[in-house]
Amino acid sequence: MKPTVAPFPAARLRRTRVSPAIRGLVRENTLTTDDLIWPVFVRDGEGIEEPVISMPGVVRRSVDKIAEAAVEAQALGIPAICLFPYTDPALKTEDCAEAWNPDNLCNRAIRAIKSVAPHIAVMTDVALDPYNINGHDGFVVDGEIVNDETVEALVKMTVAQADAGADIIGPSDMMDGRIGAMRSALEQAGHKNVSILSYSAKYASGYYGPFRDAVGASGALKGDKKTYQMDPGNSDEALRLIERDLQEGADMVMVKPGIAYLDICHRVKTTFGTPTFAYQVSGEYAMIQAAAQNGWINGEQVMLETLLAFKRAGCDGVLTYFAPEVARILNA
Repeated sequence: MKPTVAPFPAARLRRTRVSPAIRGLVRENTLTTDDLIWPVFVRDGEGIEEPVISMPGVVRRSVDKIAEAAVEAQALGIPAICLFPYTDPALKTEDCAEAWNPDNLCNRAIRAIKSVAPHIAVMTDVALDPYNINGHDGFVVDGEIVNDETVEALVKMTVAQADAGADIIGPSDMMDGRIGAMRSALEQAGHKNVSILSYSAKYASGYYGPFRDAVGASGALKGDKKTYQMDPGNSDEALRLIERDLQEGADMVMVKPGIAYLDICHRVKTTFGTPTFAYQVSGEYAMIQAAAQNGWINGEQVMLETLLAFKRAGCDGVLTYFAPEVARILNA
């Protein structure tokens, strides 16, 4: 139904903007700490916080420092932290076996977080690229990223992460059929309460460059990921992917990247009404930070404005590297 607005001067739409108090009363969307998932990078070693040059303010942390970061996040009211490993190149192989090693970097970090910050949810990444000598999310056979063999490996990776204590599994690989296989394996392994937040609509984007630096995948990637990640020109396809993943057992879905795909976020939420998330990816973060550091924008204002845009588009939450900074502002 089209809203009815009285003619001027009976209607002065500026009346509801006249003061902070009134603006707050009529605000349609708000950002809270409950909307935040904090992605963090974990590396081997001890006592290490190593800057990621292409992501100002972001560091790779050793497991002990990851645990400290989780304690901080829990104190700030951030509900979830998402782990991404910076794997030793010597552990990257064709068969990616390190991915489901119970004592790999990610699984050690899960256990460390749970020992000191039990109330924060731990989300993990499920894809083979951190462990693949070819840099791809799946196995490469004769130049092809093969689907079914990859899914079998991802299932083993999923169960190993759940065994370590992960609360949320985040499949980011974009292989067909992986959600159903993961859900079945989790049920059979007794992990019936472990959630799946599927990267259902993950686009083959140019915004991922700094992330690949952060996990050490930039030099390893051979070719591109266009045979499994989505074409940026497609919108209807995203809805088909979301529907499929929900039917296979996904509890929540994600659109990635974020700001350039707000139309997709909105379509997903209005079509399915399911918990919908977006990932404010490394390139988005880096652009805001670079512009702010050069004095071209007000970094804090733009940071909060972009996160609010996700809420306005229908997202229930956002993965963002800004999470601690935003939480401190919101808690002030």
